[in-house]
Amino acid sequence: QEQLVESGGGLVQTGGSLRLSCAASRTIFALSTMGWYRQAPGKQRDLVATISSGSRTMYADSVKGRFTISRDNANNTMYLQMNSLKPEDTAVYYCNARSRTLYSDYWGQGTQVTVSS
Repeated sequence: QEQLVESGGGLVQTGGSLRLSCAASRTIFALSTMGWYRQAPGKQRDLVATISSGSRTMYADSVKGRFTISRDNANNTMYLQMNSLKPEDTAVYYCNARSRTLYSDYWGQGTQVTVSS
């Protein structure tokens, strides 16, 4: 079973910044579209951003201009730089690796992000 290892969550004030990281194995990382999703209490899990193996990015409208997704192919790690954080960004953030080539879909354990007002 593939493991996606997340880190970087925490508590921050409104307007602050955090950077999330997600590490995967080399094969999974190279052949997957990587993404971040989030789930607030009582709500469904929603897409935040994705980045393809060719580094094409996509963002939810709610985070455009504030969040930046990137990937370091040399270190098999994906990042989510979150700036200008708002209380509505509070959620558990999950890393995802999805590959049509490998017929795989893996999730991280989740990391809590809390933005205080």
